Amino acid sequence: MIVTTSEMIAAEKEAFERGVQASELMNQAGEGIAEVVQEFFKTPGTCVVYAGKGHNAGDALVAAHFLAEKGWNILIRLAFRPEEMALLSQSHLQLLIKHHRAAFIQELPSKVTTPLVFLDGLLGIGSGGAPRGVLRTLIEEMNLLRRERNAFVVGVDLPSGLDETTGMPFNPCVEADLTTTIAFVKKGLVADTATNNVGRLALVPLVELQAPEKKEKDLLITAPYLRALLSPRSFEVHKGMFGHVGIVAGSPGYLGAARMAATASLHAGAGLVTLYALPEAYPLLATTLSSEIMVKPVASWKEVLSEPLDALGVGPGLGQDHRKEILELVEKIPLPCVVDADALNTLAAHKEILTRFQAPRLLTPHPGEMERLFSKKGRDRRTWATDFVEQYPVTLILKGARSIVAEEGQQLAYNSTGNPGMASGGMGDVLTGVATAFLAAGKTTREAAMLAVWLCGRAAEMVVFEKEASPESLVATDLIGALGKAMTSLRSGEY
Repeated sequence: MIVTTSEMIAAEKEAFERGVQASELMNQAGEGIAEVVQEFFKTPGTCVVYAGKGHNAGDALVAAHFLAEKGWNILIRLAFRPEEMALLSQSHLQLLIKHHRAAFIQELPSKVTTPLVFLDGLLGIGSGGAPRGVLRTLIEEMNLLRRERNAFVVGVDLPSGLDETTGMPFNPCVEADLTTTIAFVKKGLVADTATNNVGRLALVPLVELQAPEKKEKDLLITAPYLRALLSPRSFEVHKGMFGHVGIVAGSPGYLGAARMAATASLHAGAGLVTLYALPEAYPLLATTLSSEIMVKPVASWKEVLSEPLDALGVGPGLGQDHRKEILELVEKIPLPCVVDADALNTLAAHKEILTRFQAPRLLTPHPGEMERLFSKKGRDRRTWATDFVEQYPVTLILKGARSIVAEEGQQLAYNSTGNPGMASGGMGDVLTGVATAFLAAGKTTREAAMLAVWLCGRAAEMVVFEKEASPESLVATDLIGALGKAMTSLRSGEY
């Protein structure tokens, strides 16, 4: 659930009135934050706690306690004297020093064990206004060390200096790589203006806090939310139970898109995958694809209309030839269909078709393709997506650093996973293949969209962190090989 500051404060107040102790909530929050850190870093390193006065600092200090128990070296950078801190935060500071020999620092040592993780516990919700004085200095220091020392910054509940309601970053504002939002997602964390400061979002639940009684408008896509959609397979199954995927993609010079979409469908669990190819592309595709993928020659894309499929993915690398055939295929095929890339560009010139599809459609535009389909006209991404699906009866993935899944009458959903390494060619082709596989297996377009964006983002994270690779080195085919691990991660309920 996505809440306002007042709703979060009301939920805490209600819990306290039921007898829930603040110390209990802090322990749960700190343990959850530590678990998130360990999801990304399997080997202990150095954790620096940037601690302010309030309970936000206490959450960070508790997290440091749990990390210390797993072998992390803990350093503490205080913004104020210990006696100025909230009493509960003071007590956790004392325990950390006593039991784990955490050291106070005034500057980061020249040599530390890696990975190097900063916990931003300077400011919590309700702080208000631009950070000043020592808080401003420490935020600027954190941002500088992130760039110069390759520190991974974790925002505790929200990055210090971010307005949790509007999502506007003050000057300065922490540039977090990951934000561990506690109990509920704060409204400002998913604002367009907040993305560069929030980074990856992870929700740390607090079971004692009850959600506000309201009709939920938006949600964050997380592993616990999706887990029921990817239940373990029964033992007595066969390929027909997981659907026959058809892929219409690729043209001379862009055959890699076809390969990636078809291969991604295979690794996302499709029972059968058929890639359709025109005569000029068939020889190359037939000899270079995985043996498990069937490559079927067709003289015209119209032939696919009569194929015995369960779902179709169309668009990656198609080019601008054969536009009339593609338009007819997208409009008339009586199957759930993922529409991407050049198929979207073809639709942009014939928007009337968007209201007369023969079966469910999932559209997956990046911002440029979306602009051609439906001009933004100054709207934020949430409004842009919502207005589009209110006008056209489709499911939409508006791709980006925080991809949005929208469908009329359903909660708008923000993806939580991914990293900057996904800003490279081919990522959309993989997404198309994964989403089509889930459609073929019987998922709705909305379910397939949420599973696909989360799994592709999680696969990208696992490649970078498990291989200790740079985001710059990530390529789309890396995601395909990591889809299995991403599914295992989802089933385990990880963050």
